[in-house]
Formats: sequence, C-alpha cells, structure tokens
Amino acid sequence: MNQDLFGGSDRLALMQTFVRIVEAGSLSAAADQLGTTQPTVSRRLQALERALGLRLLQRSTHEMTLTADGERCLGHARALLATWAGLEEDMQEAQVTPQGTLRVLVPHAFGQDQLVGPLVALLQRYPGLSVEWLLQDRWPDFASENLDCAVHVGQVSDPGVVARHVAEVPRIVVAAPGVAAQLPASAEVEALRTLPWLALRTYYRDEVVLTGRDGAHCRFAVRPRMSTDSLHALRNAALAGLGAAIMSAWLVRDDLATGRLVQLMPAWQAPSLPVYLVYPQARFYPARLRLFLQAMRAAMPDVAGMLAR
Repeated sequence: MNQDLFGGSDRLALMQTFVRIVEAGSLSAAADQLGTTQPTVSRRLQALERALGLRLLQRSTHEMTLTADGERCLGHARALLATWAGLEEDMQEAQVTPQGTLRVLVPHAFGQDQLVGPLVALLQRYPGLSVEWLLQDRWPDFASENLDCAVHVGQVSDPGVVARHVAEVPRIVVAAPGVAAQLPASAEVEALRTLPWLALRTYYRDEVVLTGRDGAHCRFAVRPRMSTDSLHALRNAALAGLGAAIMSAWLVRDDLATGRLVQLMPAWQAPSLPVYLVYPQARFYPARLRLFLQAMRAAMPDVAGMLAR
C-alpha cells in the first residue's frame, strides 16, 4: 500500500476514527467523542477510503450505513486496534496500571446477583479500569458487539473462541409448599410427573431429566404451565405456587431457608450447568482482560451455591 495515500496521517488513527464513526452513529458524534471537529473526522474517513480504494460508508442527509466493504473493513479494523492495544499494554504492563473499559456479556440473573461482588472488588483494586456489564441470556457476538469477554452458562460449541471452564451450577427441583403437598409423603421420584410444571426455555422445555445420588436416572415429559427465558421470572412463578421447577440452587437458597419454597426429592438433581469464561482468540490480550479473567477464575468456585469444576 502506498504510504503517500494517507497524506502522512497515522494508519491506526484513521482506522480508530472509522470505528468510532460507526459506533457513535454519526460524524458529529464521533468528533465529540474524539475531541476534534466534524470536518477533521470527515477528512480522516475520506483519507482511509482513498487509501483503500473503497467506499466504506454510504451517507445521505438523514442516515449513514456501512457498505459491504465497510462491514469487512470494520471487522479488520477492530481486530487490528485490539491487537495493537494489547501489544502496547503488554509491553508497558510493568510500569502502567491497567486502564480502559471492558465490555462483558453476562447471564442476566447470574450477573445481577452472584458476580457483582467479585466485579466490585476488581474495580476497587484498579481505579483506572471500568466495565460495561451487559446482562443478557444469549451467546455473545464478539465481532459485531465489540465484546471483550462473556460469562456463559451451558455448553460451548463454537471452536473459534477460547472457553475456560471455571465452575458448575447445581440445579434442584423446587416448588411452593402448596404444590409440594400434592405429593404423597412416600412418593417416588416418578411421582413428580403428576405435578404442574414450569420450564426455563434456555435449558429445558418439555422434558425433565434427573439423576439420583446412586447414579440412577429418571426422565419424563412435561407440559409447562409457563415457560420463560428468565430465571427470576421462573422463581417468581414458583413462589406464587404455579408449579414445580428446576432452579439453580444459588438462586433459591434463601427461599428454601425461609420455607417459601421446598426442595422436592432431595436425593435427585438435574444435571449441573458448566460455567465458562469465553473470549475471542488473539495473539495479545490487554492487561485489563487478563486481570478480569484471573479475578473471575479465582472467585467463581467460591461464589455461594457454586461448585468447583
């Protein structure tokens, strides 16, 4: 590539400006965030487009959209900027306190309750570090969302990411006392099929699978009175007496202690769910990401209601 095409401008600065334009949504917003003027941002974008010989953004009076070439360039630019930032921080780590912002995707209930304590401890230790803590129950899209890391509960099937297995979530069968009273005192585990059921769609929908302490298995179909993708909604429905449910043990610990919920068939549990720290493969990782991963790997097995992997 001819260096003169950049007019002396720094390549990384041009790509950083392009990424900021896309993320900010307009040239003026990008200029505000970069502390410069809109004409300067426009000139940088034009310099990058001339250097690449491609139109990256389609602009009109009312909107701005990425072209197909712009989509490809955005992915490469983000990866290059992340690699450069990781290289800089890796080389300077001995002299520099970790700085910057991490974007982390976390399951809603888990990230709202169990992991806030370790996160706060990390941020208090490193004042220059900040975290965007995004609570959503789904698989992360690292490239399009510019995510650094995700905490994922459940199996990982994507070979293109790094996945560190850090803990297990025990799952038990619970119900409100009124629902539990529908079972005879001497009932066997198969009697659970006669109860009304609730389902967490993320992990089970129309079938319950349980394992006994002796290794025996029990499997039966259910027709949930309510199914949801929210662990908190599932708990609230169980508390209201709508039906039995398989719940993460940590979430209902206090409910069991106070008697608001009852554990059914304590000798039987649903398969525990693995917890992974997931992040993109890269040659360099910034210190802020490495510190976050270290902190979560250390804290996760000790979080109340969790099991070491």
